[in-house]
Amino acid sequence: MSPRAEGTPQGGPLSPLLSNILLDELDKELERRGHRFVRYADDCNIYVKSEEAGKRVLESITRWLEKKLKLKVNREKSGVDRPWKRKFLGYSMTWNYVPKLKISPKSIERLKIKLKEIFRRGRGRRLEAIINELKPKLTGWMSYYRLTEVKGILTQLDQWIRRRLRCIIWRQLKRVYARAKALMRRGLDEERAWRSATNQRGPWWNAGASHMNQAYPKSYFEKLGLISLEEKLRAYQS
Repeated sequence: MSPRAEGTPQGGPLSPLLSNILLDELDKELERRGHRFVRYADDCNIYVKSEEAGKRVLESITRWLEKKLKLKVNREKSGVDRPWKRKFLGYSMTWNYVPKLKISPKSIERLKIKLKEIFRRGRGRRLEAIINELKPKLTGWMSYYRLTEVKGILTQLDQWIRRRLRCIIWRQLKRVYARAKALMRRGLDEERAWRSATNQRGPWWNAGASHMNQAYPKSYFEKLGLISLEEKLRAYQS
C-alpha cells in the first residue's frame, strides 16, 4: 500500500467531520439565498421549483464552491432532475403531491447483489446456516432504512428471499424420488408430489410454483429464524 499524500480515507470518521467543517460555509450560503436543502458530508440536494431554476442554481453554486472554497465539483455526479428520480443517502421519494420517503431502487439492487452472494454459497449448506448468515445483513439494512414510508417493496423483497431459499431446497433435492418424497413429507398428496417432481422445469420456476409455496410456506422459514423485512419495519415504527 502506498502512503497517502492527500485527502482522508474513504469511510473513516474523519472525512465527514472535515466535510462539515469546510462546508459549513455552503450551508450558510444556501440559507442566505433562501434555498431548501439537505446535506450530509459532501452529498447535498437543493430543492427548487423548476428545472430552469435547478440549472441556474447548480451553475451558480458550482462557481461559488470552486471560487470561494477552492473545491472541485464532480459534474458527472451532479445534475438537475425530479426529486423522485434522485437519491440521497440511499433514500428517494414518491411523486405524490405530498411525497413519501422511500428506499431508492439502487439501494434495493445493491442489497440483492449482496444477498445473491450468500445464496450462491449456500447451495451445499444447511438452510439454517444460510438463514443465520442472512440475519445480520437483513437486520442492519432494515435498521438503516427504518424511516421509509413505502412498504410494498419490502413485501416483494421478502417474497424474493423466500423464493431464493426454495430454489436452494429444490437444487439440493437433486433426484426426482427425493423431491417427491420431500413434497409428500411437507403435506402434498402423492399424485401432486410426483407430478411436481417430474415437471422438468428449472429450479427457479419450481421455487415460485404453488407446490413449493404450499410445501415451504412463510411459516416454515420463520421457524428457521428468517427475518421478515416488512415485519421488522413494523416493529421499528410501532
